[in-house]
Amino acid sequence: MKNFVFISPHFPNTYYRFVQGLAKNGFRVLGIGDCPYDQLSNELKQSLTEYYACYNMEDFEEEAKAVAYFENKYGHIDYLESNNEYWLQRDAWLRDRFHITTGVNGQEIQVYQHKSMMKACFEKAGVKVAKYILVDTYMNLIKFAEEVGFPIFAKPDMGVGASGDYKIKNIDELNKFFRDKDPNTTYICEQFVTGNIVSFDGVSDSQGNVLFATSEYFPPSIADILQQHLDVFYYCLPEIPADLAEIGPRVIKAFNVRNRFFHIEFFRLSKDIKGLGKKNEIVALETNMRPPGGYTPDLINFANSVNCYQIWADSMAFDENRQDMKQEKFFAGVASRRFDHEYFYSDDDIKRTFANNICTMGVYPPILADCMGDKYYMAKFKTLKELKVFEEYVGRRIGDPVPEIKTEKKKDNKEPICDTHVDGA
Repeated sequence: MKNFVFISPHFPNTYYRFVQGLAKNGFRVLGIGDCPYDQLSNELKQSLTEYYACYNMEDFEEEAKAVAYFENKYGHIDYLESNNEYWLQRDAWLRDRFHITTGVNGQEIQVYQHKSMMKACFEKAGVKVAKYILVDTYMNLIKFAEEVGFPIFAKPDMGVGASGDYKIKNIDELNKFFRDKDPNTTYICEQFVTGNIVSFDGVSDSQGNVLFATSEYFPPSIADILQQHLDVFYYCLPEIPADLAEIGPRVIKAFNVRNRFFHIEFFRLSKDIKGLGKKNEIVALETNMRPPGGYTPDLINFANSVNCYQIWADSMAFDENRQDMKQEKFFAGVASRRFDHEYFYSDDDIKRTFANNICTMGVYPPILADCMGDKYYMAKFKTLKELKVFEEYVGRRIGDPVPEIKTEKKKDNKEPICDTHVDGA
């Protein structure tokens, strides 16, 4: 039996399904996390062989001590993974320490986490990238701004989410950024790109071939969501756009993504940008070599009528996708609300109006709320038009005009078209 150490298997709380998939495939799954054992979900406990509560996960030596305990008790650790952006580098260091060769090592992880290094891999795959510089001197930054024009966008070269991002619209804001930026952080400054974010998500095999792929559409940027405290709406498509289906596998090969869940982000240009591309063309944004954030894997399942958690576990165990990919597909979306906004329709209104479409609803944990909203509502539909009606309904606030809602009448004794699970509702 092979030993699989899963780091932080309790967060997000749906990640127990990765552990379930591994246990189903015959792995001995050993968990390490900062959550007390008695607070783990029963589903997670049932799939773990043993759990080590490491209350200071920020201390690498404490985490290494936990892995050493499992190694001494069960033998060599064959796999170690968290599927969580926050722990990716730590995962790689632990693999190096314990000679685990089935995942990304400490050197390889640099390409996955440094935005400047990502650029070279995107270009290797033949994908356009925005012009950029690594910020060093003030004069070089000024020259770059003169070359590409304002606005420009600055962010940490190595970072998670939109933390520390700056949209610089003029010379005064450039001066302020250069004066106030963290002197211990390397920043990348990019030509500003106007477009919507689309993703290429999925799971690869041991040779970097795509076993499963899907695509999502994200209208607002994370930076805008954080800065403007927006509600969030995004959706998973039933089919991958043709250009993205052609580009995506090349990117996975270029980054040498092996037996991993991936989330690759691109801009679809909303207008022509001189020297970069035409309206509707694809331009690379960045890579995230883990599942898309929050409960998005569930959204992927609802759209594709699959279990992507199991697809990942099957990739680990069998190097293949064993799901039936011929099931009906849908437009599946998630609309969120903020606790400090007042909305016209209640939860009961939403459940009653979209009884045949609601998949799940609940409350995000506080650590995800800034980026994703406080309450979420997932639903799936056969058409994008129907999904847009759902978005408007959920997002309507008191004082907004009343939209016309046309939905299919629920038939007697007809269950919702999705399996429902409620997280934190």
